[in-house]
Amino acid sequence: MSRYIGPKARVSRRLGTNIWGTKGENAALDKRPYPPGEHGRTRRRGNVSEYLLQLQEKQKARFSYGLTERQFRNIYEEANRREGVTGENMLRYLELRLDNVVYRAGWAATRPQARQITSHGHIEVNGRRVNVPSYRVRKDDVVTLKTKSREMVMIQWNIDVLDRQAPAWIDMGDNGFSATIRDLPLREHIDVPVREQLIVELYSK
Repeated sequence: MSRYIGPKARVSRRLGTNIWGTKGENAALDKRPYPPGEHGRTRRRGNVSEYLLQLQEKQKARFSYGLTERQFRNIYEEANRREGVTGENMLRYLELRLDNVVYRAGWAATRPQARQITSHGHIEVNGRRVNVPSYRVRKDDVVTLKTKSREMVMIQWNIDVLDRQAPAWIDMGDNGFSATIRDLPLREHIDVPVREQLIVELYSK
């Protein structure tokens, strides 16, 4: 499955927020706090159309979680079929992706890194190896790092230096190498700066 491999700072500048959470994006936003391109300096952020606002929110969510347009659309359509608030359902499904759980557990510095860790076979779910980043975990699932993978310098650095606190819906094991899905994430547990209602409005047209 294809994914975005272009310049990350350019996307973050266009959307006005740090999408992937890297230092380079922060530096680019501080140095050039305006959209990229020849007319970026003269483009007014406040004077934009309703459609552009909706599109930008969709792009924020899509790039943040590392999905293609088709993958994102499929998740929206599934969320729309389920009971409950469509926007919250959509964010919940995105949070329950296995690569996002790896990121939330603090084993990866960014979601792209979490995707790599997952696809390279370092993760087990309920004792079985799973290497599909889009795999959706369920309540009471136990996600663990494989024993040999725990010794990787990158993972040790992420755990020791980043010291990221897992959200309320994930229970971390005493050794820090296992994560139990205690409950489904609620909207207040999801800190991605996205206005999901605008995405729903975009796809509802």
